[in-house]
Amino acid sequence: MIEGLVISGDLCGECPVWHPKDGCLYWTDCVGLKFQRFNPILREHEVLRTGIEIYGFRPNQPGGWVFTNTRGVWTWDGAGEPLLFAEEADGTRLQLNDCVADAAGRLLTGSFFYDPGTNYEPGRLIKVENDGTATVLDEGFDLSNGLGFSPDGGRLFFTDSVARRIYAYDYDVLNGSARNRRIFVQVPREEGIPDGLAVDAEGFVWSAQWYGGCVVRYDPDGKVERRVAVPAKQTSSAAFGGPALDELFITSAGKSEPMPVMPPGYDPDSGVIGGSLYRYAAGVRGTPQAAANITPQA
Repeated sequence: MIEGLVISGDLCGECPVWHPKDGCLYWTDCVGLKFQRFNPILREHEVLRTGIEIYGFRPNQPGGWVFTNTRGVWTWDGAGEPLLFAEEADGTRLQLNDCVADAAGRLLTGSFFYDPGTNYEPGRLIKVENDGTATVLDEGFDLSNGLGFSPDGGRLFFTDSVARRIYAYDYDVLNGSARNRRIFVQVPREEGIPDGLAVDAEGFVWSAQWYGGCVVRYDPDGKVERRVAVPAKQTSSAAFGGPALDELFITSAGKSEPMPVMPPGYDPDSGVIGGSLYRYAAGVRGTPQAAANITPQA
């Protein structure tokens, strides 16, 4: 059963992150420029900062946060002004979307330059090392989006929303390498497009479907195991949280964003587009979201 938690009015709610240290969920409105927190015990919603563009983020072990946006990668203590430390990688701009941290504290993220009707630059899969150095791991993507790791950390999932694909890589945490890219899921044209994702303790992938009003759970072979309907047409991302990590928190986006990749018959002007935060009793435990461990070198 889906429970509406916060009518937050997010223009584009994204990147829910459960922080076990304070038992709260954090997420961003990357278009409405808000950074937010929800305390499920107190049922208290706070806007912690306005006027800040955050597309993806993770807690940073040295303190504060590491986040990505259309200018690059930043550190932020949560109170003062953020510090931009990486604007390009191997000569390409870091115009970035979602992110994830690996078990060694590196940050994995993806660039995007999607512009329908133009010959836009391809996006890249980017690795940010512990010292803040950014390099390109792979390229050739239309709209980089949600990332996640298998429970053992040996499999990296990476979404290209416009291609309607979730890719899988073999990942080596010892050196931060990703190889053997293959298609894990090809989402049919008549469904929504894959956006943010979460991975549970059984190795199943939960992918939010923008334009689809749902979260789809795929088994480790990429087959649909269930489809969870969400009362928001632009369902954007998901993360496991709660004391037992068995609650799926789901974000959505209230600003309608029509694109040529909408499924046939989709109406971007009617119905509940989105903007609220939801919770789903998943009946399965998730995997913890690793924190980053990045200290940029001067």
